[in-house]
Amino acid sequence: MDLDAVTKQSVLHAKPDGLILQYGTAGFRTKAEHLDHVMFRMGLLAVLRSKQTKSTIGVMVTASHNPEEDNGVKLVDPLGEMLAASWEEHATCLANAEEQHLPSVLVDISEKAAVDLHQDAFVVIGRDTRPSSEKLAQSVIDGVTVLGGQFHDYGLLTTPQLHYMVFCRNSKGQYGKATVEGYYQKLSSAFVELTKQAFCTGDDHRTLKVDCANGIGALKLAEMKHYFSQGLSVQLFNDGTKGKLNHLCGADFVKSHQKPPQGIEMKANESCCSFDGDADRIVYYYHDADGQFHLIDGDKIATLISSFLKELLVEIGDGLSLGVVQTAYANGSSTRYLEEVMKVPVYCTKTGVKHLHHKAQEFDIGVYFEANGHGTVLFSKAAETKIKQLAKESEDEKRKAAKMLENIIDLFNQTIGDAISDMLVIEAILALKGLTVQQWDALYTDLPNRQLKVKVADRQVISTTDAERQVVTPPGLQDAINDLVKKYRLSRAFVRPSGTEDIVRVYAEADSQENTDSLAYEVSLAVFQLAGGIGERPQRGF
Repeated sequence: MDLDAVTKQSVLHAKPDGLILQYGTAGFRTKAEHLDHVMFRMGLLAVLRSKQTKSTIGVMVTASHNPEEDNGVKLVDPLGEMLAASWEEHATCLANAEEQHLPSVLVDISEKAAVDLHQDAFVVIGRDTRPSSEKLAQSVIDGVTVLGGQFHDYGLLTTPQLHYMVFCRNSKGQYGKATVEGYYQKLSSAFVELTKQAFCTGDDHRTLKVDCANGIGALKLAEMKHYFSQGLSVQLFNDGTKGKLNHLCGADFVKSHQKPPQGIEMKANESCCSFDGDADRIVYYYHDADGQFHLIDGDKIATLISSFLKELLVEIGDGLSLGVVQTAYANGSSTRYLEEVMKVPVYCTKTGVKHLHHKAQEFDIGVYFEANGHGTVLFSKAAETKIKQLAKESEDEKRKAAKMLENIIDLFNQTIGDAISDMLVIEAILALKGLTVQQWDALYTDLPNRQLKVKVADRQVISTTDAERQVVTPPGLQDAINDLVKKYRLSRAFVRPSGTEDIVRVYAEADSQENTDSLAYEVSLAVFQLAGGIGERPQRGF
């Protein structure tokens, strides 16, 4: 490790004084002009991680659904998964090290992680369409090369595509071909194969309007759509030719504002969906005949997919376990529908995709989607082997169901939520079941819900258990919430501290919007009174 060369190169990527950043689930994110030193240093870290794992590591330059002037970076581990937690700490230390301490921090990481510095390193890099991304990706490359690492720059990619590339390279091509073309072919051939049966029966004209958030999803979907055009016609809106990334459009905008994006023409009962800026989230929606907007979020996506998987598993009858993983924010109606109607077991974890992903790995087939539309389906190696065996050997109906499951395995990007992959799975299931978007929406009715924030002097006074659904401290707060919940039908409420600022997040749902709003207000007041609220007291009517 040539520390003199690192020091010389680092001066060209100087750290702004006093800037402290934290590597979280989404990596680093902040204003683009503050990230040059972080990118260089994540190039260095990627080389060390590659040497330690003896594998290809990915670096993705993106800030996902954040505004266009922001940017960010995250590392991708060998199986296409998120960076290991212990290395998140290394990333934070390295990014925040003052210039003169950088060499010693690199040595410290190498020693703590037992990195073989003589090992070769290989790093793959991708970036989104932000104006700042190309220059920042070059800073990553500077970091990789100064430590003697080899690299391949894929240029413009969706975040899920980079995860796919990393997994393909480390599985020696078994997962797929590590090219954009390989990605398109793998997903589209599985989609075409899966939907053959539906389109034989005459339902051969499915159309979908896609809001691409003026992001990378537009470029990649435009390149890919001819691969599956026989089964699905997609019309792209907010394709980046005009309009800013994520501005008044994209999955996050639609979900949080509960209204359609600007720049899309919607007719009554037309099926529409939105990606986010780096195409790892998706939500669906439509206008009914009365002009009412209907959102179909991650909860309903998980319900559609897991219900279909359950039907196929019953058909093959081989005892494979299926589990759906949610957070406390999942709508209570979705949980009830899955458990009581579909008889699918549901498990709750703490908020954050890494908790969901980890829990989903405990099942033969694990389904997880956050309400924001980020999610996927994970198949264990044993389940994959069993399904492929049944697809070859079993009786007609059983073989047909196993063949469908085999196609679904290929369709899902099992490393991370992938809007393109999820869209194709959803469209295939709707086609096979002969469902319209309205019929899908009608599987169950969401309970009204409300989310509020309460400012507190110190968020750490609140601690929780039971996947953040029960308060442990301060004493008396959970009892107060329990008493308030008893006043309303079909109600529940929970509170949890923010991970980044001194606020407490309040969630409530009940049988009517009026009751939901009353419960949310009353719980907020209890938090304010018992957990050290500051500033203005919560008000009715928000």
